[in-house]
Amino acid sequence: MLLFAESSYPLLNVFWWMLWFFMFMIWIWLLISVFSDIFRSDQSGWAKAGWVIFVIILPLLGVLVYLIAQGGNMQERSMKQAASMQAAQENYIKSVAGSGGGTADELEKLSNLHSKGVLTDEEFAAQKAKLLG
Repeated sequence: MLLFAESSYPLLNVFWWMLWFFMFMIWIWLLISVFSDIFRSDQSGWAKAGWVIFVIILPLLGVLVYLIAQGGNMQERSMKQAASMQAAQENYIKSVAGSGGGTADELEKLSNLHSKGVLTDEEFAAQKAKLLG
């Protein structure tokens, strides 16, 4: 096979190198995905250890069997993790951004409370003066 030997087609050698390089990168990505899913799953510790040993000792067969056995669950776990990360990010953004309200919003709230009769005229005037400085 003319993979990397001297040949009269140097461009073919470049394509072969690229093919093998990208196949290797895909394999590494697949291994990382499988290992991260093994540890993310809700299986027992023994089951996780069994999968890890199976994937380490027989990598190709181990990964293929894991994908067949746990493929649908991998997607569900990945989607749950993405949703929880999205929710955490939204909560963080909301906490950092604050309520977004300023003096105008506070005055509107006070006005609503005054119009409903919750605040008296004196309390409304005192709170308004406090807000306006």
